[in-house]
Amino acid sequence: MKKIIEKVKFKINWDGVRNFFNKFLVVSGIILASLVLIGAGFYSGYTYSSENPKNIVIRGAANIDSNEASSVDFGVFWQAWNLLKSTYIDGANLNDKDLMYGAISGLVGATKDPHTVFMSPDDSKKFEEDIQGEFGGIGAELSVKDDFVVVVAPLEDTPASRAGVKAGDKILGIDGKPVLTADVNEAVKKIRGEVGTKVTLSLLSNGDSKPHDVTLTRETISVPTLKWEVKDGNVAYVQLFSFNEKAPFLFYKAAMSILLDSNIKGMVLDLRNDPGGYLEVAVNLAGWVFDKNTLVVSERPRDGADTKFFANGTGAFKDMPIVVLVNKGSASASEILAGALRDNRKVKLIGEKTFGKGTVQQMESLKDGSQIKMTIAKWIMPNGGTIDQTGLTPDIEVKISDDDVKAGKDTQLERALEEVKKMF
Repeated sequence: MKKIIEKVKFKINWDGVRNFFNKFLVVSGIILASLVLIGAGFYSGYTYSSENPKNIVIRGAANIDSNEASSVDFGVFWQAWNLLKSTYIDGANLNDKDLMYGAISGLVGATKDPHTVFMSPDDSKKFEEDIQGEFGGIGAELSVKDDFVVVVAPLEDTPASRAGVKAGDKILGIDGKPVLTADVNEAVKKIRGEVGTKVTLSLLSNGDSKPHDVTLTRETISVPTLKWEVKDGNVAYVQLFSFNEKAPFLFYKAAMSILLDSNIKGMVLDLRNDPGGYLEVAVNLAGWVFDKNTLVVSERPRDGADTKFFANGTGAFKDMPIVVLVNKGSASASEILAGALRDNRKVKLIGEKTFGKGTVQQMESLKDGSQIKMTIAKWIMPNGGTIDQTGLTPDIEVKISDDDVKAGKDTQLERALEEVKKMF
């Protein structure tokens, strides 16, 4: 079963991910979830509990046991339900299903994990359209960080990138309405829409004291995967935009060309603004740069029984000098590959601190079409460290100023080329 690094795409035409809902996610991110409905006796429980609110007790919230300290009195919930229905000014117009879904949203939100979220049947349907690309978008990855909805990475040649949206930008408003909670699901639903229509975002960029508005025209987004070229006659510059299903073959084609060029002596691997993708792709690409059976990453679930993932490739570039470019938009799969290169080969990371998405999510469908996306494990790097929340701090920090952008100057790439040449 495929595990997927958390993806927060809400407007991207992904090829080959039709079976997404049956696979693991890791994401950044990603974004929607579903509900847990305990038993079929919802309404009978409500009727009984309204009359006898103190008689419904679920000890331990999951298991019947004798530990009174962990008991939960669900009578309180039914009392609140009854008050809303009987006393709230618009109680007669409240929809029972909306109340139930709202309660489950609160239940899931109590985890305080931005990657464990609730998705109603309608949201599930929209999420499927999201994955299949059957809508328009602006071309940006979204996630939650520091209690804000933030841009993980603008995708190349999309409305977002062309308008100057940056990794790390906080979304404070959409079409003139404030984003009051760090709810990626709601932000996604408001931002995506019919191709050709417009959406206005109020963005607060790092270092700015005031937000600025950007109006974007929605497009059908096609995500680039990889491109490469030879820099300065002897350095292979490989830019990876996504760890999607196309990446292994495209990297293979690039690798064959690089290996056949006797002038190439080193490589710059550019993972900037790469928000991740499939875990299997990260492990596959690691097979080109490590000896076989080198540990790439471990998955640690709640019981602490690690599942380890090892490189299993040719190791064709295991002795080639490599440096890696990273920034705030480098997330999950990008962080795993970059971190493994540093842990196992002391490869230098150049640029800015990465996003910090290091958990595994799993989608669970329920009988009414709802879903829960919940965090089930953490990624552990080869040296035992984690990347979730903390990200990867570059060995050589290089920032690109606004003046550099206006001048078309990539100071991070310039430094990477300088560093890799020192290793020849």
